[in-house]
Amino acid sequence: MGIQKTNMKNSQLWFKGVRSSKFRHVYGEPARREKCYDNIPITKNAHDSQFCAVNSKFIAIVTEVAGGGAFTVIPINCTGRLNFNASRVTGHSGPILDVKWNPFNDNIIASCSDDCTIKLWHIPDEDLSVHLNEWIVELQGHKRRIAYIEWHPTAENILFSAGFDHLVIVWDIEKGEAINVIDCHPDAIHSMSLNRDGSLLATTCKDKKLRIIEPRSGIVKAVEGTCHLGSKASKVVYLGATGKLLTTGFSRFSDRQYSVWDENDLSAPVFTDTIDSSSGIMFPFFDPDTNMVYLAGKGDGNIRYYEVTEEAPYVHFLNQFLSGNPQRGLGVMPKRALNALNCEIFRFYKLHATKGFCEPISMIVPRKSDQFHDDLYPDTAAAKPALCAQEWIRGQNAMPVLMSMKTGKQQALNITSIKQRSFSKLNEKPVIDNNKRKFMFLSMETIPDYRPKDLMSEKNQKTTSNQTTKFQQLQQKFSGNDVHSNGVTVLKENNVGDNMPEHELRKAYQAQSDEIRKLKKQLVNSDQRIKELEEQLKKLQAKP
Repeated sequence: MGIQKTNMKNSQLWFKGVRSSKFRHVYGEPARREKCYDNIPITKNAHDSQFCAVNSKFIAIVTEVAGGGAFTVIPINCTGRLNFNASRVTGHSGPILDVKWNPFNDNIIASCSDDCTIKLWHIPDEDLSVHLNEWIVELQGHKRRIAYIEWHPTAENILFSAGFDHLVIVWDIEKGEAINVIDCHPDAIHSMSLNRDGSLLATTCKDKKLRIIEPRSGIVKAVEGTCHLGSKASKVVYLGATGKLLTTGFSRFSDRQYSVWDENDLSAPVFTDTIDSSSGIMFPFFDPDTNMVYLAGKGDGNIRYYEVTEEAPYVHFLNQFLSGNPQRGLGVMPKRALNALNCEIFRFYKLHATKGFCEPISMIVPRKSDQFHDDLYPDTAAAKPALCAQEWIRGQNAMPVLMSMKTGKQQALNITSIKQRSFSKLNEKPVIDNNKRKFMFLSMETIPDYRPKDLMSEKNQKTTSNQTTKFQQLQQKFSGNDVHSNGVTVLKENNVGDNMPEHELRKAYQAQSDEIRKLKKQLVNSDQRIKELEEQLKKLQAKP
């Protein structure tokens, strides 16, 4: 019997309809009402956009206003009921159609509008105290309203825009000028998506064709005959670095369907499946870390999710999140800001269609252990560009810079800030000078006084010999200075002396700067550890 089992073919051991996947039991968990955002005047615009953008600091939602266009920006932790008169970002003369956060700077957001302009705004960390109507960059080039905008996934300061003038414009926002104008669409553009390294741009159009374009040259690499036969809008998303694309649309009989395409051959889809007969436009969202794709229809209450594989049929249905409240739009939180301790692999911010309510929905993999799971969280894209704009323009491509989800800490960034509209800095002092002055001040405050005691007053003696403050105790602990029994800190010999050469002074200054950086790093790590322990304590207390 054992010999027969060994000789059986693999096809005989496989049961149709049953797939082994660690994501089979993923479920959606909506946030409690006190963790949601209420009393938001969400726009009633019928444009097929999400009207919501999220990052680790803020959530931006396009709002309904009497004239012009506006959107509100809420700190991600300020949940509850929003003040009706809360400050908003105003400045567009027409309705806002799309908003997107800069993936490498959580304080920069781009918006496009019916007034044929794109504006970039800087949102301060302390939230808006008054209406913001001064932008930092304005991009003008489209002749009709701008429908969609997308940031480049790996290059800094590169932005794509698609308008109703049938143009896709590639912008360098640092210079405020267009890099390339792509004019290959005979009709309105319905969606656009970039591959993992940003070297190829996929678009769907009202002429029912799917195109793959090289964005720097504007050359159409591949054109497909017919994407979806239905007359309504179709959407496209690149499935990461797999070389596949997924489109959603409608069939000849108005059934909603999705198709999978090979970027090297768009003559026919490699797989097509019918979803249902609803009328809402279906939006695809892809997670390159888990290879899962989520399909959410406008006006639907459910979100379907699938797993993408390398073998046919390439897409496998897993489950769906069901809700009785229809959605107007969905924002997506970047992976680096998710809660790994709760096994959260994706998070939506759902705009309700019937009321001014925004509801976070966490997609969770059920696991018994609350430890970090390496199989669920591979290294993900960090908030750090892999290329500058000029490197990408010259033809370089690069995959995203990755960071570990286990540490929960983002790498230190060194990103060139966006220039003002005049594209000239206004008498800004170099940051390095500020750092020098700061460390000079610290060194002046902590250097002991070695004058003879008979020359010092009683007050100065007490100040000099007082070594019981917390800062001085930490300094003794981490700097390795020698302490005499009389309580006066004596610096090492290489730091003492008025006639020290300049290179020795520089070396001592650098050593002190390194100690300060180490202390700051230890403080950040301790705060993160405290948060993790608090969450574990809450879970233990919640258990019966």
